[in-house]
Amino acid sequence: MTTESMSAETAARGAPLVEMRDVSIAFGGIKAVDHASLDLYPGEVVGLLGHNGAGKSTLIKVLSGAYKRDAGTILVDGREAEINNPRDAKALGIETIYQTLALADNVDAAANLYLGRELRTRWGTLDDIAMEAACREVMGRLNPNFRRFKEPVKSLSGGQRQSVAIARAIHFNARILIMDEPTAALGPQETAQVGELIKQLKAQGIGIFLISHDIHDVFDLADRLTVMKNGRVVGSARVADVTKDEVLGMIIMGKVPPGAVPGPGAI
Repeated sequence: MTTESMSAETAARGAPLVEMRDVSIAFGGIKAVDHASLDLYPGEVVGLLGHNGAGKSTLIKVLSGAYKRDAGTILVDGREAEINNPRDAKALGIETIYQTLALADNVDAAANLYLGRELRTRWGTLDDIAMEAACREVMGRLNPNFRRFKEPVKSLSGGQRQSVAIARAIHFNARILIMDEPTAALGPQETAQVGELIKQLKAQGIGIFLISHDIHDVFDLADRLTVMKNGRVVGSARVADVTKDEVLGMIIMGKVPPGAVPGPGAI
């Protein structure tokens, strides 16, 4: 796909949920991210690929508020956004699901859904009934087969734990979801379950950044992909317009195939 045809396609979709323009951040004088640009549209999954140290996780941590950028602009719904910490990101509807999931293993799904944001009765006690009802409602939309509401999450499968982490994000009105290696250490059945969850989120208009080392994951789950190398964007492409071998060439050598739009890190 040419730059012109990709631009025409993106124009037809309207405004992006998120635009990151020329974002840079350095640690100890070394640029971890160097003038990187990235965007995401409603109901879209964008895979972010690259070796360890390529800058993909650092770039996304700028969006999530974990790191503060040195330069560049972030726009949410076309308006410039000031993201200095995770609280700022959450207020903009940006939620992150890390590989560790950050779940409290010894409590159930409802308690995890409201972790740190618990509902209370007028007497000041925990409103377990209201929290479980809300949990059942959101899980019913996201994963109708989920039944283990009373069990501590440590007893759940990897795919079910992902369901709980995703439910927590979307219950608090996430519109932009960052998923860090969502299928790492999952078996084929659980990986398929996460894929179904992602389809559900797309249908609700939620945009997803998918950080992954696994090309197969990205080809299975993403609509577009962006490759980073040495802190710079090598290029971006629709998944349908490139092959896995071509993407490997982008990751390893920084070589951009005809189906991709080159970035400043291309050779």
